[in-house]
Amino acid sequence: MDTASLLSLPFLQDDLSRLEPELRDAVSSGDRFLDEVTTHLIAAGGKRLRPCLALASATGGGRTATSDDLQGAVAVELVHLASLYHDDVMDEALVRRNVESVNARFGNLVAIVAGDFLLARSAEIAASLGTEIAGLLANTLGLLCQGQVTEVRSAYSTERTEDDYLQTIEGKTAALMSTSCRIGALTGGLARSEVDVLTNFGRCFGMLFQLRDDILDVVATDEELGKPAGQDLAEGIYTLPVLLALQDPGTGPELRPLLGAPLDQPERDKARSIVAESGAIADTVAASQRFVDKAVEAAEAVTERSLGRALGDLARSLLEGLPVSR
Repeated sequence: MDTASLLSLPFLQDDLSRLEPELRDAVSSGDRFLDEVTTHLIAAGGKRLRPCLALASATGGGRTATSDDLQGAVAVELVHLASLYHDDVMDEALVRRNVESVNARFGNLVAIVAGDFLLARSAEIAASLGTEIAGLLANTLGLLCQGQVTEVRSAYSTERTEDDYLQTIEGKTAALMSTSCRIGALTGGLARSEVDVLTNFGRCFGMLFQLRDDILDVVATDEELGKPAGQDLAEGIYTLPVLLALQDPGTGPELRPLLGAPLDQPERDKARSIVAESGAIADTVAASQRFVDKAVEAAEAVTERSLGRALGDLARSLLEGLPVSR
């Protein structure tokens, strides 16, 4: 994914540089150990996609971000980081962003409590920005949890439906992307119609982002992902490429006996190979295109044309380089 389309907006790159110390300050407790835990993934870097969307929505790239704009961006990034802490505990992950995961380094209990601490800091910041933003972020946390529960409920089920998958990613990923855009639009003081347009873009973009991520889990390398490839398959999280491969009469009979239980490395590699060599990846890319189209349509309705073009280009970039045929 190429965020250069957004970073080319005036001031945005400078604003993101200003974000980094704000993130560290937000999680600083004065306790040396806790600070080490809460800054572990901040120090590891990351795309900062959600705060990038928030800042772009707030400023249109045409002015420097205010303190409220930056704090809104910090709030959404802290929710995202907290979700990574908690996800890695549930997944028993060892690596995140090409560094040791928090749970692997500090233990599950510390990772859980540190994730809760990040959520508390995010809520505190949101409250300082007003009741609407506080309520919006609280509602988003509920949607994230709902999406996670839906995913856990369907674990190892080869009968999982596409509707169940889409419902899961709408809560698990699209909700926070949508909220990132909306919070930025609110701190930026935009008109309500513009707030709604950017919120819609964020939702469509979030759906597209997760579809791309699920494709990459099958076709990318560990180094490209910053975590083990095929992890979802191994843990019984059957995403759209897997579901489509199961429905394929050419690959379903070979794939189905491998699924339904945890996979060791050889089984994981075999299952990934079956999915990757089927038509499921190309079919998932094709299914993703409708969210590209919806995201671009929303971007074209953004009043600030330079921002609209940048958002549209960002959405289109998500499918670049992905396989489109067997």
